Amino acid sequence: MSTTGLPQGAVPKLERPGPLRDRVYEALLELITTRALQPGQHLVESELAGHLGVSRQPVREALQRLNADGWVDLRPAQGAFVHEPTEAEADQLLTVRTLLEAEAARLAATNASASAIAVLEEMCAEGERAVAADDVDAAVAINARLHAKIMELAGNTVLAELAAQVDRRVRWYYTPVARQRGRQSWIEHRDLIAAIADRDGQRATEVMRAHTEHTRKMYHDREKK
Repeated sequence: MSTTGLPQGAVPKLERPGPLRDRVYEALLELITTRALQPGQHLVESELAGHLGVSRQPVREALQRLNADGWVDLRPAQGAFVHEPTEAEADQLLTVRTLLEAEAARLAATNASASAIAVLEEMCAEGERAVAADDVDAAVAINARLHAKIMELAGNTVLAELAAQVDRRVRWYYTPVARQRGRQSWIEHRDLIAAIADRDGQRATEVMRAHTEHTRKMYHDREKK
């Protein structure tokens, strides 16, 4: 499967300003993390350039950077392919995510104001509406925003920086199981927000740990089918 078969409307517009190679990199990374470009898919420079409305040179530079960052595999005499994560890679990444987010939940329970909790509750309601409408892309995006907000409320800059390094890969792994996680994921979010609102750091830690572990297990169960 080559890049010709991108879903209708999947290609993001290139934002200005900024170096063209950086904007192409961000556009391709978004297509990969949302799985508009699937793991193992052949990436043809000329086709990608056509989709993005640019020359082949910034696409080539972006693919080289994506290869260095582990998102794309460059194979001699074959070309570029979206990286196919191994089970070990996914397990390691999602385990680290559990550690970071459990600590963030504990700290958020200490630091969150009433107005911040109201923001979390509105995000959760948005996510529930997305699930009810079977809008997987929206549910994934809102899930990422909610987790990022909890990380922000933790108030730990180093923790936030570490979480940002794994955020996009978490989205990459979460997208295939988002529909299956469905409503249950948002029930868990409600429990988490309640623990934060109650200032119960231990409970928030436990709920977040269980929540992220459910996603990790479901991803692995899916890969084994």
